[in-house]
Amino acid sequence: MYARRRHVYFWMMGACLVLFVGAWAVVRLFSMPVAIGMCVVAMVIPPVAAMVANRRGPEDRWWDDPSGDPKSDEWWDELDGKKRRS
Repeated sequence: MYARRRHVYFWMMGACLVLFVGAWAVVRLFSMPVAIGMCVVAMVIPPVAAMVANRRGPEDRWWDDPSGDPKSDEWWDELDGKKRRS
């Protein structure tokens, strides 16, 4: 899962660079409004790419998974109001 998310992230960031460079290297010579529109689209892509790359998959470990330290896990479970798994 991680590799797929990483590939999607790099494709999105590559598209962002292509849009930005293409807008100011080529498209601005023909249409300034279209170049600005391309830059606005390129501006939106990085936050979306970061969300895609950092989303949690169903099989990913997460911050609340057991750490392996029984005392620490018991303490956190007590704070979270969870019943202790045996």
